Amino acid sequence: MILTQAVIVFLCLGLIHTGFGQDCPSRQEMQSSLKQVQKLLSTHESTYLQSLRTLRKRLNLLQSTAVLANNGTCPKLDTPANSRKLGRVMSPGHEVYFICDAGYELVGTESRVCQESFTWSGHQPTCRDINECASGPCLNGGTCVDEVNQFSCKCPKSWVGTSCQSPVISGFVAMTNTSAVLSAPSVTVGLFVRPSRCTQVQGSTHCTCDAGYTISGRDSTTCTDIDECELFHTGQAGRLCLHSCINTPGGYRCSCPTGYNVTRDGRNCKDIDECATRQSNCTRDQMCINTYGGFQCVHVECPRLRNSTYSKTSPLRCERNPCSVDNKMCPQAPNSISHHFLSVVSNLSAPRTMFRVSALRPIGDTLRFSLLGRGQARRHFTVQRSDRQTGQLVLVSPVQGPAVLEAEVEMTELDKRVQLARYITKVTMFISQYEF
Repeated sequence: MILTQAVIVFLCLGLIHTGFGQDCPSRQEMQSSLKQVQKLLSTHESTYLQSLRTLRKRLNLLQSTAVLANNGTCPKLDTPANSRKLGRVMSPGHEVYFICDAGYELVGTESRVCQESFTWSGHQPTCRDINECASGPCLNGGTCVDEVNQFSCKCPKSWVGTSCQSPVISGFVAMTNTSAVLSAPSVTVGLFVRPSRCTQVQGSTHCTCDAGYTISGRDSTTCTDIDECELFHTGQAGRLCLHSCINTPGGYRCSCPTGYNVTRDGRNCKDIDECATRQSNCTRDQMCINTYGGFQCVHVECPRLRNSTYSKTSPLRCERNPCSVDNKMCPQAPNSISHHFLSVVSNLSAPRTMFRVSALRPIGDTLRFSLLGRGQARRHFTVQRSDRQTGQLVLVSPVQGPAVLEAEVEMTELDKRVQLARYITKVTMFISQYEF
């Protein structure tokens, strides 16, 4: 208040002096001048707050560097049972990955990061035994028994096979002249044709076939293969195979596309993690991102802008270097740019939240979230606020793969409607060709 009054007196005296005795300006002119002064003060205040923030980051970096000079590391992490651990460096900024053994699935986060406080992010994951019966591998009323890394099916009387997939069909032919059966001509046997097994009971002949075969019409001496892929293509128990079914003599087998393996139940497909199994050809300066049915090698480079420069603080993050006092355009550039890569299946149901952006310690009084770019980004995504400090990227329409979608989420920090800082998060989605 005192500063405002002093400005009013100064403006009035200045105008009287320059106007050679003219009257003090009108009230409207004074208010206009005051708004200009207030805008100038707000700009200086914003610059001051930004300078404090930059100074705080520098102090934290110096403190972390000083601790690292004393060989500071995070405590050693134990390897969960039935898993293996990737990553030996335990300095701040480095990650450790966990991969479960065959037959087990990961519960919790797959990686942990050594933080500047020399503590690990997240919680220690565990590996639990996969319930092979969870997918319902036994068909036609069969009972599944979960075993170590495998399963078995107890089938009803009329069904046989590893998944109770083949019906037991027997043929009954009444023969008045038994010798006619015994003197029947020989049958040509192939992979999909077999002779039946016949027995005589009280003057009649009872013929049966092996599992997966059935009597060929009226000819009780010949058994032909049952095409399970065609017979059970659309049944109550669903398709025999998640992807492709191949008929075989007396049975069938399932196949998966390139980049997938058939699961232990013999019906479903599981993605091959080329990054974890080191099957990728990514170079040292690239990161391997596992996708459904393949992988991607990515390398993040910091932007080169005319009025600002950036430094890489992690493999996926770039931060703006401090701005010089005379560079007025530099503070308008993003303070940081981070990259995130997601692997999703084709035709993912929507709406669905794909990513969240939040501020841990906001300085200003307002956070604003927005979606940058046009075209596909606007057609398939939107940005919504989930709470005061968090915005979320939402997929609003399914996407047919294979495709790559990119979206940029901007978080702006404001104080009294004056911009303090901008943060950009780039999200890249690798969409597979298949829906499973």
